[in-house]
Formats: sequence, C-alpha cells, structure tokens
Amino acid sequence: MAAAARHGAFHPLRVTAVDPLTDDSVALTFAVPAELRDVYRYAPGQHITLRRTAEAGEVRRTYSLCGPAPAPGTGGAAELRVGVRLVDGGVFSTYALKELAAGDTVEVMAPAGRFVLEPRPGHFAAIVGGSGITPVLSIASTLLARVPDARFCLIRSDRTTASTMFLEEVADLKDRWPDRFQLVHILSREEQQAGLPSGRLDEERLTRLLPALLPVEAMDGWFLCGPHGLVREAERALRTLGVGRDRVHQEIFHVDTVSGGPDTASGTAPVGSSTAAAPVPARSTVTAKLDGRSGSWPVREGEPLLDAVLRNRADAPYACKGGVCGTCRAFLVRGEVRMDRNFALEPEELDAGYVLACQSHPVTEEVELDFDR
Repeated sequence: MAAAARHGAFHPLRVTAVDPLTDDSVALTFAVPAELRDVYRYAPGQHITLRRTAEAGEVRRTYSLCGPAPAPGTGGAAELRVGVRLVDGGVFSTYALKELAAGDTVEVMAPAGRFVLEPRPGHFAAIVGGSGITPVLSIASTLLARVPDARFCLIRSDRTTASTMFLEEVADLKDRWPDRFQLVHILSREEQQAGLPSGRLDEERLTRLLPALLPVEAMDGWFLCGPHGLVREAERALRTLGVGRDRVHQEIFHVDTVSGGPDTASGTAPVGSSTAAAPVPARSTVTAKLDGRSGSWPVREGEPLLDAVLRNRADAPYACKGGVCGTCRAFLVRGEVRMDRNFALEPEELDAGYVLACQSHPVTEEVELDFDR
C-alpha cells in the first residue's frame, strides 16, 4: 500500500447501496475502481474514515468494514461495506441515514486499524455490544471462510431484536457453519422466549457466564468491541478468569467525555525517553516525518501536537481527534509528551514508543514524531 494512502489521502468513491439495517442504522456500500483496489485492500477488522465537506466545515468519521476481507492474490477490494448507526446530534450519521443515496460520492481514506485477526487455525471469541458487531462480522466471516478448522464464538448484546444490526448476516454465518460458529445473543431490554435471560452484560455476569460457554483460558484470542462500559466490564471479567493480556484485543466505538483515570491514560506519567516528570515548556517545537518528508514547527500553548502538524501538513492522518480511533498514531523518536487520554493504543504499543498525536502535548522543548513507522 502506498504511503500516501496510509497517511491521509482520500479518494472519491461512489455509493452503490444504502441498505436499512434497523430504524436507526444503515449499511453503506462503495464501489472501488480497479486502479484503487490495492489501496483499499483491508485486513478483517479494519476501518475506513469518511470525509464530508459542508457549510459548517469538514467532518470526518470512522466506520468499521463489515464484509469478508479480500483474500491474498484476488486483486484487492472491489467494494467496501460499513455499518452506520445514527448518533444523537451526529452530523455524518444523520447525513448517511437521511440524505445519502446510491449514486452519490463520498471521500474515503484507505483502511487502517490494528483490531484485526489475520486468519489462522484456532478457537476465537468476541464480546460485542450494539454497532460493535461491525468489525467482528468481518473478522468472523473471513476466518470461517478461509480456515476450515477454525472456530468462532460470538457473544453479542443489543437492546432489542429490532435494534440489532446485521441480524441476517450473523444468522447466515450460523447456517453456513453450524459446527464452527457459536452464537450467544443477549437482549438488555427485551425478554426472549429462549436463551439467556435479558439484562446488561457486566463484569459479574460475564465472569459467571463465560466459563459455562467456553474453555476461557484456552481460547486463542478474545475480541471486545462496543461502548466503553461494555468493553471495560468484559476486559475485567477476562482478567478475573485468568486470560492473559496478550490474548485480549479491544476497540471502543464511542467514548463520552470522562474524567481521568487508569483506563483513560489521563494524568499518567509522561511518555518518552526521560523517566522524570518535567514542567510543561513555555515554548516547544515539533518535528514530524510524514510520507518521507520532515518539517519542524512551533507548538502553540495548550494545543496537541497533531494541530501543530496540521497547520503545516494538511495531509497528516486523523479522524476522531478523541483518542479512540488510533488514526493519528505516531512513533515518538525524541522528547517527551503527555497524553490526555488513550482508548486506541495497546500497552505494548505504548511500551514500544507510540503515541496518539491528537492527545499528546509536549513536556520537553523539542519533540520528534514519525508517522511513517
């Protein structure tokens, strides 16, 4: 994949279908021209960033790909499909549900993200809530189609049957691979005639439920996706049940404004080469390498490093600017930064020296980032 595609280049793609999923969600399908199919090749679980420019300005939103990933040697992705759920006050989701139609064009960034499962033998499981099904649908369908002896268990939580996204697609997985795909569906606000009682999936309930369904500690990988609360409850349950951190992968779709705490990386020690905390400098400079070109620019008081880079390099990669999507991930080459919060980087990525540019503020007078690593 070309560096420009990795780092923020958008291409206009034609919408070929807008399929209603529920009263408040749709699936969007985009056609990919032959000359761009390698650019839009994706791994199961990755996402794309969509951009719309309106009177109020530019809007970017990230949505996970839900279709099976293209197999190696097949020429890349001929189409992209994402699920969009309406968010109260959401500028792009409102546009997608109420205005967007087949034949329209949307600007689309190349696929990105590390919430992926490259197909391999094993027994895997996912705990998802609401629209968190989207990347997991891609993961499960790709795995089951490509690896004959792989198994997958999906534990999903939705408010009601009517609010459940991709209901038919998940049922199709069960019909096609009844011996290798296990489905557990829990509704929080609707009683079911069969299956588990309704109610919220919290740490206590998951700690009791999971051992009755699966050999928890023997699973080859766990994938958690959905609202912040569900993902954290599931993570704590797995920790209680003895699952190693290296086998738990998570992606959070939306985070409300939260105070600092151990889960948000807010108020944590500075990240960088120095182990001692330093006062915030009165003046600082950021040097950034992007697509093979480097530049150095001053950082204004209080602004994150990403904003300083964007003033001079409009092609710097970003989407949510909330520490959730991980699009602005960069390697900290030199200096020290403090991140406001982090919901995207895994502990091993932090240990390796990666930071989120949208959440990072300089702690040293000079900071150097590398977006190409």
